[in-house]
Amino acid sequence: MIRERILVIGASGQIGVELTLALRKIYGNNNVVASDLREENDLLKGTGPYVSLDVMNKEMLHVQVIRQNITQIYLLAAILSATGEKNPNLAWHLNMQGLLNVLDIAREEKIYKVYWPSSIAVFGPTSPKQNCPQQTIIEPTTVYGISKYAGEFWCNYYFQRFHVDVRSLRYPGLISYKSAPGGGTTDYAVEIYHEALEEKKYECFLREDTYLPMMYMPDAIKATIELMEAPAAQISVRTSYNISAMSFSPKEIAAAIKNYIPEFDISYEPDYRQTIADSWPQSIDDSVARKDWGWAHEYDLQRMTKDMLENLRNK
Repeated sequence: MIRERILVIGASGQIGVELTLALRKIYGNNNVVASDLREENDLLKGTGPYVSLDVMNKEMLHVQVIRQNITQIYLLAAILSATGEKNPNLAWHLNMQGLLNVLDIAREEKIYKVYWPSSIAVFGPTSPKQNCPQQTIIEPTTVYGISKYAGEFWCNYYFQRFHVDVRSLRYPGLISYKSAPGGGTTDYAVEIYHEALEEKKYECFLREDTYLPMMYMPDAIKATIELMEAPAAQISVRTSYNISAMSFSPKEIAAAIKNYIPEFDISYEPDYRQTIADSWPQSIDDSVARKDWGWAHEYDLQRMTKDMLENLRNK
């Protein structure tokens, strides 16, 4: 029985905080090492070990992997879609080199498993808009999408050539009350809940009829851990799995909020993020994930809205 020691890179980000806490519940606080360039997130303080780490510094990363006896790496550090368009060179460099550093160390040190998230941003305007399948035309138009698609092939390459057990999910827009979003095109779906409670109104940067695939963070964490705990023989996709829970528009999420805050008012002022959103599918076919390792989501728009508002009110 291997004693797992897990390194989470990017632990202070939107996914990292909640994934680190969930992994600590399963594997024990001291066996999950959180790391980030930023200061330790308040929610992580006192829950387990934390190291300041730059994924771009391969030597420093390598030293930590050996020193901490790491057996699994979760690489979550990335520059997201909207932020990436403001600095394309940096987004490409960080998103690619960070992954290659981790894959190379995983190969050298025979790391047991690696997790690296991809995104629906890999899809482009030529991909099917409805029920976008696992294998389809993929021609991304953002630097984030380009870097994620290239990364998927590197993951597959390291698995095929070096037998590194690297696994991945194409996350949709992720919604959470615990940690702030990180500069993506779907961030409106987090902001809208905060503004509904605080201001009773929200100006949305997407059109009211912009449908996008979304997921509540508890489902994203569940999917990630279930994928990583599935037997290797069940993993048929070594690029990245389509994963989905719900699709909705700003108009629909506003209507769901109005069930709880009747006076809530939404207005629309689309900006550069509208072009990014228009290039992505409106819904995702994740039947391969459901078949291979039994993926099943728990939250729809109504259940998520109730939970989000309850938890934000209690913060």
